[in-house]
Amino acid sequence: MEEMGIGFVPFAPLGKGFLTGTIDKNTSFGSDDFRSKQPRFQPEKIEANQVVVELIKKIAAEKNATMAQIAITWVLDQKPWIVPIPGMRRLERLEENIGALDVKLTTAELIYLNEVLSKIKILGERYPAGSDYSRRVNK
Repeated sequence: MEEMGIGFVPFAPLGKGFLTGTIDKNTSFGSDDFRSKQPRFQPEKIEANQVVVELIKKIAAEKNATMAQIAITWVLDQKPWIVPIPGMRRLERLEENIGALDVKLTTAELIYLNEVLSKIKILGERYPAGSDYSRRVNK
């Protein structure tokens, strides 16, 4: 992509809300919520994957930023041709997400984050087995 000058727009850079720190094993989703059917959003998987949330929470506290801002900044800092599109329903979330542009991660912080993240095994598939979505991502 880089060689060909093609941009990349990652889907759900906030992990469908998970990386904001507002979801835990006690969170319930309505039947009309897409996440209610996602294996990764089952209580035991949410609990197991909290290690990522704790890492982002730690960095956010050090940077005086929100967890969403750290997640978005991390994506933006991967490559200049990667542009995340976080979903939002309220103006304050838009303002929070725009605030990610003011958050700066040092090279050392990025290396640290990428190293730690590479060692974390995320539990639960993104999409239910056999669904159209899972076929699209070859899972």
